[in-house]
Amino acid sequence: DTCRNFHCKRGKVCHADKQGKPHCICQDPAACPPTKDYEHVCGTDNRTYDGTCQLFGTKCQLEGTKMGRQLHLDYMGSCKYIPPCTDYEVDQFPLRMRDWLKNILIQYYERDLNTSGILTEKQRNKVKKIYQNDKRLVAGDHPVELLLHDFEKNYHMYVYPVHWQFHQLDQHPVDRLLTHSELAPLRASLVPMEHCITRFFQECDGDQDKLIALKEWCHCFGIKE
Repeated sequence: DTCRNFHCKRGKVCHADKQGKPHCICQDPAACPPTKDYEHVCGTDNRTYDGTCQLFGTKCQLEGTKMGRQLHLDYMGSCKYIPPCTDYEVDQFPLRMRDWLKNILIQYYERDLNTSGILTEKQRNKVKKIYQNDKRLVAGDHPVELLLHDFEKNYHMYVYPVHWQFHQLDQHPVDRLLTHSELAPLRASLVPMEHCITRFFQECDGDQDKLIALKEWCHCFGIKE
């Protein structure tokens, strides 16, 4: 099978020609495997797709057209009304996001106490200091005032989670810059719950070059270093 180890980008599948030579062709959206309701995704064309296979297959078939260039994964789940983000909400967003990232790392650390594998040893050592700090907030929803007070009082606990998330996203390539496609996995999963995330990322890009540098990322989260 010449296609066994032949890699195609999303939206394309391997096809062997008459000579047995592999090459990539667009995925037929109608041939995508059936999905569950929770696997539905919303495209930037405000259309609900059965899954990412159907979305990227459709995008591939539109390659070279304006519609194809504009079509991306908007967020996970069926399309719905996403209310606009107010100035007040976008100002409060970093408070919730910092707290969320901190709690994710604490949860990873707690899981690794039983079965290691999620965090590296270096990461565990970093998170251990946060985990052992008895001033840390219990996971859950907190009033904005409490989050702001905790950030000011325990600033050092929030620095590493913000850096960690940047480096988790900075993968293709690792260049200390976040592209639209690198931000997509985080953004797509959070839009239905955090409708300000799109505007937040747009405003993080201070020089409007469509790339978010580590310095810009940290500035958005109020991290001074």
